Amino acid sequence: MQAARPAHLTAGLLLAVAGSIAFSGKAIIIKLAYRHGVDAVTLVMLRMLMALPFFLLMAWWSGRGKARLAKPEVLGILGLGFIGYYLSSFLDFWGLEYISASLERLILYLNPTLVLLLGWLLYSRKINRRQAVGMAISYAGVLLVFGHEASLQGQNAALGALLVLGSAICYAVYLSYSGQLVKRLGSLRLVGWATSVACVFCIAQFVLLRPMADAQVPTPVLWLSLLNAMACTVLPVLMVMMAIERIGPGLTSQVGMIGPMSVLFMGAWFLDEPFNIWSIAGTGLVLSGVFWVTRPPGRTQ
Repeated sequence: MQAARPAHLTAGLLLAVAGSIAFSGKAIIIKLAYRHGVDAVTLVMLRMLMALPFFLLMAWWSGRGKARLAKPEVLGILGLGFIGYYLSSFLDFWGLEYISASLERLILYLNPTLVLLLGWLLYSRKINRRQAVGMAISYAGVLLVFGHEASLQGQNAALGALLVLGSAICYAVYLSYSGQLVKRLGSLRLVGWATSVACVFCIAQFVLLRPMADAQVPTPVLWLSLLNAMACTVLPVLMVMMAIERIGPGLTSQVGMIGPMSVLFMGAWFLDEPFNIWSIAGTGLVLSGVFWVTRPPGRTQ
């Protein structure tokens, strides 16, 4: 494979960094919105309602000139949209009611290890020694941060961590089962339709569970939801896709490690979350473990 040109490399790295930080900033915005008395059902509905037109546009744009979706593809999109974006998003929003943004990001960053575990459970794929050690290091980092937070938050920390872990598992299932559809539809088209499906589920959930009067939220919540929908949902999807085109998925994934670190700083700055040795050490362990899990095996001599 030909090496990326310097201009493409620089642009790809900048896009990957910006996309990772923007994705991670979602947790900060959600925590700020919770200060205005809204709940997860309302907040995730507002985010998806505002993002829906852009995802529909993405699906239409990426599908121009291509064959219409077949029934198996429609069913696959419905299933993946439900578990990978609707259920994953809702559990994430709900979990953030109870835990810090920093711990949430660390749990979500375990995703590559969860994909490995699902591959082992579903397809009997072997986990080599290096990957196993990396997974152990990552989970030790999360447990370190969780143990410190549990001493401050009590049982709420356990509930929040389990909800966010459920979110990460749902997204890992999405990644494990989306491979064939990605090959047939392309990543942008699949993401556009799957996220559009998730938007509909989130809106329907609000209509079924909450009175319409609950949609009348304080003005700052509307602005935060718009920021969440655009800067932390739609734009990062596009930036990461563009980064992958320029520098490939491997390097994009490695650059994405800046996300959890950025949350540490943003959480301390915007939310007054603790920035201490526990959070720094836990983040370092998680990033080190994920690096070893995702690192390609060395060439044989």
